[in-house]
Amino acid sequence: MMKGLPVFDLAIIFIYLVGMILVGFYFSRKNKNTEQFTKASGLIPGWAIGLSIYATFLSSNTFLGVPGKAFGGNWNAFVFSISMPLAAWIASKYFVPFYRNSGEISAYTHLENRFGAWARVYAVICFLLTQLARMGSIFFGIALSLQALTGYSMQMIMVVMGVCIILYTVLGGIKAVIWTEVVQAVVKTFGALLILYLIISNMPGGVSKIVTIGQSANKFSLGSLKPDFIGSSFWVVLLYGFFINLNNFGMDQNYIQRYHTASSSKAASKSIWLCVWLYIPASLLFFIIGSCLYAYYEVNPDLIQSIKHQVAVERLPINSSSAEILKLENSLTSADYGDKIMPHFMVTKIPVGLVGLIVSAILSAAMSTISSGMNASATVFSVDIYKRYIKPDVTERQNLSLLHIATIGFGLLGMLAGIAMIGVKSILDVWWELSGIFAAGMLGLFLLGIVSRQTKNHEAIIATMIGIAVIIWMTFSYLLPTKYEAFSYPLHKNMIIVVGTLTIFLTGIILTKFKNRKITATN
Repeated sequence: MMKGLPVFDLAIIFIYLVGMILVGFYFSRKNKNTEQFTKASGLIPGWAIGLSIYATFLSSNTFLGVPGKAFGGNWNAFVFSISMPLAAWIASKYFVPFYRNSGEISAYTHLENRFGAWARVYAVICFLLTQLARMGSIFFGIALSLQALTGYSMQMIMVVMGVCIILYTVLGGIKAVIWTEVVQAVVKTFGALLILYLIISNMPGGVSKIVTIGQSANKFSLGSLKPDFIGSSFWVVLLYGFFINLNNFGMDQNYIQRYHTASSSKAASKSIWLCVWLYIPASLLFFIIGSCLYAYYEVNPDLIQSIKHQVAVERLPINSSSAEILKLENSLTSADYGDKIMPHFMVTKIPVGLVGLIVSAILSAAMSTISSGMNASATVFSVDIYKRYIKPDVTERQNLSLLHIATIGFGLLGMLAGIAMIGVKSILDVWWELSGIFAAGMLGLFLLGIVSRQTKNHEAIIATMIGIAVIIWMTFSYLLPTKYEAFSYPLHKNMIIVVGTLTIFLTGIILTKFKNRKITATN
């Protein structure tokens, strides 16, 4: 597949991919039932789960999207990481004991017990859509970098990588997912440090020159501290990060399934904190890489032209003239081609042998998140859809076969979602937008169920319907004709999860208070 790379680099990538598949084969011998496939029989040590959650967080969206974002803008998106400790504290104190005590492998079973079958179905649909968006954006991220290195089509790259990921995830279950992620966590962190070293060593003037250029271009800003919710201010990203991380730790099957693989609630809570203390400095490392790349290309502006040309060709129709391509090239800003910068640097500046290691790091960044997404989606489909509505009396053997088939199915759907994303401006922007839209309703309903014990089915349905209407309006009001501009959503798109979650939660609380007052008045 990768004839554009030297044989030595190819060999490193091949060994890495074969190694991942062999891990799947190794654990397939131990996957004799669904308990082992989905929970690893609760025998995984806490430190391994922590590294696994960290690896899921540190996807190729971080590996490529974050340096691209820092290159095209500043460190505003790093505020997302700063919001993690508060969400982790709430999760370790309330969510981990809640899920461990419930004994349910699915994060969404309790919603049916609390509000009825509709709540579970709604949360499952939101979760599966979020997973497809996540897997698609990550497949796209791998293809983006490997296309620059190999010259092969993005579609072909996604298919080859997808087959490898599907193989080891189907064979090894959650055990293979977690232990491959432990390896991947180390590989990708080492890969990032290696890239940083190579940029600085290629930079005339070294670190001091990078800092000077970065400061003059305001590259280290965390965003405006004014109470502004229309632009991407510090507060918008902080709120977005808090709600998304609360959703990750509290509602996302990827993480909740890990809590069940731990030997105790204490070990599960420790794994969350290990993830947080690893992810915050690791994500900062990727922002530093983006700023270093900005300085490097400022010093070498002639290298940018080929990147601009590639972006222009991708965005325009196939039969566009050279004049049209040149016109678009000249109009592009650094934000338009930020995601292409890291792959370009790898192609042109990283020596033979090290490219193989760094491609393996990018692959591991993608594979860890996709494999856990496939396993979690298959588990949710099996427990919340198939067992609940299609065949409640499914045998152990049939259920294990179903988990295998569903894992393959979700892997293929994620691949198709990735192919559909070809040509987008920023991987990170697309993923943040889609995850915010799908997660908003789910988190609002979940918090309503946990916080307000008096809220019943009727109030929850009304609150969710109002919340969905608000989320749809926030997402699509930009399509309104100019004469209805006054009715369009005025805030930043990352506020959708904040407003959507609070709409469902607060509407449910208010309706419950009204109902209780009525009951008191009639009595």
